[in-house]
Amino acid sequence: MTSQAPGGGPATMHLSWLLRQPITDKRGETIGRLSDVIVRLRGADYPEVTGLVATVGGRSVFVPIDQVAAFGGGGLRLLSARLDLRRFERREGEVLLRADVLGHRLIDVHSAHLIRAADLELGRRGGELVVTGVDSHRRPRRLLPGGQARQGGAAQHPFGEWQNFEPLIGHTGSARSRLQFGRIRRLKPAQIADLLEESSREEESEILGQVSADPELEADVFEELDEDRASRLLGARTDAEIASVLARMRADDAADAIGDLPQRRRQNVLDLLPASQRAKVLTLLGYNPASAGGLMGMDYVAVPASASVAAAIAAVAAAAGQQPEALTSVHAVDERGRLAGVAKLVTLVQAAADTRLGDVCDDDPVRVRPDTDVVDVAVLMSDYNLVTIPVVDDRKMMIGLITVDDVLEAALPESWRRREAAEPPDAHPGEPG
Repeated sequence: MTSQAPGGGPATMHLSWLLRQPITDKRGETIGRLSDVIVRLRGADYPEVTGLVATVGGRSVFVPIDQVAAFGGGGLRLLSARLDLRRFERREGEVLLRADVLGHRLIDVHSAHLIRAADLELGRRGGELVVTGVDSHRRPRRLLPGGQARQGGAAQHPFGEWQNFEPLIGHTGSARSRLQFGRIRRLKPAQIADLLEESSREEESEILGQVSADPELEADVFEELDEDRASRLLGARTDAEIASVLARMRADDAADAIGDLPQRRRQNVLDLLPASQRAKVLTLLGYNPASAGGLMGMDYVAVPASASVAAAIAAVAAAAGQQPEALTSVHAVDERGRLAGVAKLVTLVQAAADTRLGDVCDDDPVRVRPDTDVVDVAVLMSDYNLVTIPVVDDRKMMIGLITVDDVLEAALPESWRRREAAEPPDAHPGEPG
């Protein structure tokens, strides 16, 4: 399908229409047929059409875009009938719209879902022919001469802007050029994990290839994956590669991942972890997974009860690498290191800076032992409206912290964990509410 620009010539063209067009010389004689369109991806800019793949005498050949004189109802007219008849071989970075994109799935970055490209829209931008849009709906196949759709058919769906999608091409030769522009890294780790859950093995590899460019994001995504998927993906890597991911994960999630590895690989991976992470993971592996000890994380903020509120707030500010949910409270400890109280961050912010921490704490906080059952932990957090709950040993020494998201993950039935989440009302900018 085409639309006409003022003064003649197509303003936009649909790939499905282009692929049915003959290629003619300047006299109008057919010399071949269009079989694909070549583009180069340019990040936030529209992909530029650099050439065509034409079938001439049963051979696929390259046609530079500047050799095309016109696009129209009669086909694609070339400036000359002289073509390089060497068999077409794509160059590094080149993407073929028909082979790599049309009919393949793309990531809708706004909704964080996989969609299938039913058609692509091409148009002129600044004198260049570029890909401007993606249609994920099936379009009517009955076209009038010139590419216009018959009236009375299925509703015409608008094309979404190309910049709102991330193509999953799977072509190794163009992977390097696509990697630097990947829009997938705008998504939250949980959204990327959801994409991996619904992707094929090939799509999965493509998504992980982009995510791995950011090691911190990669670790966050593995924390969000369900155990079976994470175990399979990690199991396909070398021990050193697994250790590299686990070193950046929260210790409790890393311990879960270690526990899911085959027995013969666990010690090798543990030995490759940084000493501090290895010590935390080994501690957590010693607890029953269905207990508070198996659920807790080992990152928390503990400050002497004698310190000032200002010092406690500074300790939170300095804990930039910790899980944000664990920073909602500060734990006061006595001179022996025992838990003496808990103060919510909001309480500290509202108190005078020179106030003694122990004076604004709950000096008898709700706490659990490491052998407390997960269900009992959930009940306590619900009854007392807690966002976090400290885990202490027999001497009241603090050994870990459980956050509400840890409890939710453990308490939710398996069938609910990957349930389709409700989208916010502004999830699709530009659409009427």
